[in-house]
Amino acid sequence: MSTGTNTEQIGPRGDDEGRWRLWGPYLSERQWGTVREDYSENGDAWSYFPHDHARSRAYRWGEDGLGGICDEKQRLCFALALWNGRDPILKERTFGLTNGEGNHGEDVKEYYFYLDSTPSHSYMRYLYKYPQAEYPYGDLVATNRERGRGDFEYELLDTGMFADNRYFDVTVEYAKAAHDDILIRVTVDNRGPEEATVHVLPTLWFRNTWSWTEGGGEKPRITAADGSGGTVSLTATHPELGSYDLRFGDRVPLLCTENETDNERLFGSPNASPYTKDGIGRHVVNGEIGAVNPARHGTKAAGHWTLTLPAGSSTTLRMRLAPTGSQPSLGRGFDSVLAARISEADGFYDELAPERAGEDERRVMRQAFAGMLWSKQYYHFDLETWLAEHGLAPWSLPRGDDTRNREWFHMVSDDIISMPDKWEYPWFAAWDLAFHAIALSMVDVGFAKEQLELLTRDAYLHPNGQLPAYEWNFSDVNPPVHAWAAYFVYTMEERISGHADRAFLERTFQKLLTNFTWWVNRKDPTGRNVFQGGFLGLDNIGVFDRSAPLPTGGQLEQADGTAWMALYCQAMLQIALELVEHNPAYEDLVLKFVEHYLWISAAMDRVGDLDDGMWDEEDGFYYDVLRLPDGQAVRLKVRSMVGLLPLCASTVFRPSQLAKVPGLRERLHRFATRHPSLSATLASAQAGSTGGPRLLSVMDEKKLLRVLERLLSEDEFLGPYGLRALSRHHAEHPYTFWVNGEQHQVSYVPAESDSGMFGGNSNWRGPVWFPVNALVVRALLNLYGFYGDDLTVECPSGSGVRMTLYEVAEEISRRLGATFLRDADGRRPVYGGQEKFQNDPHWRDLISFYEYFHGDNGAGIGAAHQTGWTGLVAPLMMVFGSLGPRDFLADPDSGEGTS
Repeated sequence: MSTGTNTEQIGPRGDDEGRWRLWGPYLSERQWGTVREDYSENGDAWSYFPHDHARSRAYRWGEDGLGGICDEKQRLCFALALWNGRDPILKERTFGLTNGEGNHGEDVKEYYFYLDSTPSHSYMRYLYKYPQAEYPYGDLVATNRERGRGDFEYELLDTGMFADNRYFDVTVEYAKAAHDDILIRVTVDNRGPEEATVHVLPTLWFRNTWSWTEGGGEKPRITAADGSGGTVSLTATHPELGSYDLRFGDRVPLLCTENETDNERLFGSPNASPYTKDGIGRHVVNGEIGAVNPARHGTKAAGHWTLTLPAGSSTTLRMRLAPTGSQPSLGRGFDSVLAARISEADGFYDELAPERAGEDERRVMRQAFAGMLWSKQYYHFDLETWLAEHGLAPWSLPRGDDTRNREWFHMVSDDIISMPDKWEYPWFAAWDLAFHAIALSMVDVGFAKEQLELLTRDAYLHPNGQLPAYEWNFSDVNPPVHAWAAYFVYTMEERISGHADRAFLERTFQKLLTNFTWWVNRKDPTGRNVFQGGFLGLDNIGVFDRSAPLPTGGQLEQADGTAWMALYCQAMLQIALELVEHNPAYEDLVLKFVEHYLWISAAMDRVGDLDDGMWDEEDGFYYDVLRLPDGQAVRLKVRSMVGLLPLCASTVFRPSQLAKVPGLRERLHRFATRHPSLSATLASAQAGSTGGPRLLSVMDEKKLLRVLERLLSEDEFLGPYGLRALSRHHAEHPYTFWVNGEQHQVSYVPAESDSGMFGGNSNWRGPVWFPVNALVVRALLNLYGFYGDDLTVECPSGSGVRMTLYEVAEEISRRLGATFLRDADGRRPVYGGQEKFQNDPHWRDLISFYEYFHGDNGAGIGAAHQTGWTGLVAPLMMVFGSLGPRDFLADPDSGEGTS
């Protein structure tokens, strides 16, 4: 793993770092069907603003487009539009099924790929595969609707759209000559066996900010003009952004309309102007000459290329978006800038990759990082305004309806945020964002820090201390991984640059203190350090809906919720130990988090007066505990990721860290003396030798070995492509719980969910999920730092092969990476039986980073572009490609080591 001073990594173009991020891939893939655009009475966002409305209806809060870019406040947008001469509509955005239409929930039904990007977006490359036959909108909806949960999804490849390679590859590249000077090259390849025609309409438009309030400000304007030398241009003038010219390399027709709703088409009411958002599409597809403005001005405009390409041929189109009057070149100067930016991108990723990484590993890492960098999105949501538009004010009394997010009046989002997936999840999620920051810190540590600080700002963090979870319900609870991510990013920056940003760490820590207090006050209802966070991101993993009232009554004491809080304590303790060196006032907080951790750790083994904790001695595993109204406790014996997460609450502290707080050892001794019945269950006081490293772990060595035996069993958790979310044991032995004559059952389901508990696309009952796998790898490396080579385990269990915990972590990481790499037969497990992706030279090196993966064969499932946390494959490859076992040892002799 490079620790050099790569210019793109530390700060692109020197002091201009911030300016070079003025323009980027901040345009969403989907704005329709989002909570922000939902003004329905029943909260059905998908139905209120469907895909069919998107081409004709001006958005309230954002914009979307095909392979597009925009400025950092999404005032001016650029994206592609396409028409193959057969589709009923212009292809301006990707299509997919809504949550109610798909047999496994919402899902995009297009093929597009984020192939390259530098952190400053000085160079970016995107590929879209456009069928030459009429796009099967109706067939995709109807066929998927007919299929049940036990059936495969009906995908675009299944429709025959790509038979005989009758499609176009449309590649768009962006290269910056300056922070506000963007070269655009579009390459169109006809992959089919015959000549074919395609219309390419690069489109420039303003986000509609003027229609929503009375006197909504000065309206921007786009004007078409004919230039010299056979070129044409669009001039876009905005009162805040200034004036930009989009110059076209050919003299193509320029079509202008307004980014205004077509009320006549959608609602049967008159339009204020004949020129509406869908005007360009109506003009090109339907031949409506009057749908575009003959005066050639408006707030949305496009150049119109009509290309007829022979079989197997390609053509290239050039454009340049730059400040008005700059007259940048579209000739040789264009080529030299583009070549320079491509060379810089190659150099950046060559320096980043481990020396021993092969070509295919480098390809996977580069596309993983590209996907993460492309998944930045401008996210605008003013909750007070939105709630007021729903008839609510901060002082409103409760009423009959249940308007979403009504407790979040203070929240104003107006930022560039890393999205889980810009089509399926075009809104931030708190715990996703923490994992994104881990991967992003490898390529853009500054942006990673910004993302972690974002949710702790006053505009996001609730006055009661809660972090907003996600758009559909900001009041839901995501796992508290922010502190761990902040400390990781802090240490990563120090490794990369030699600079320790303690100011960032201190700011984040101070805000997280309020969030930690919220957790303690709100999610530990009995005051016994047993936490009940709801589904905590692990939707569909348990017997019951953990966010709803239990059918039995009583409470659910969650092994994962409690383990998350133990990890939270450890991370806050690490940060406090880092800060106390420069400010002795943090010593009390060090001691506070030590005691919090000890109480939480003890609570996982014994709750109250009886030995009825989450640890099951017979099974050697942790389970959720159902506490019935009469006080009776029932362990819900589902072997799932819930029971593995206590392993993740393992952190090693080096002697040099502990020496900063002389009273810490005395405090630990005093706690053990006062509470012998609790401390007997703890591994917290373990030390390898006098003055050596200290391990804080929920598990002692005996429990650790028993849990690892299950974790490393290929009949349980260890799959060929990572750790399953549910033990394969439950395939033949489903767990069943009866309540009032009704059966609740959990069985192993390696792929798509067969339960609608959390919507059609949620499933933690068997597949491999990268975020929790990464946490387990992190825990194993920490535990290796303490135990070293002295502790070995069978891996896989029963194989007779013994490994150190470092080697186990490396093996899990290898299996995760193998999901994307070509195997001995040249196939990528991620693509399963999709032969087009396995064999076609124009498909086989395009990598999709899915939401989760089949527990037995590694095939990608769920959101196709959830690079956010699946992008963790890149840092895992970097870590094990660059570092060795000694880098993780907390050496008691030197007092140093990597935790």
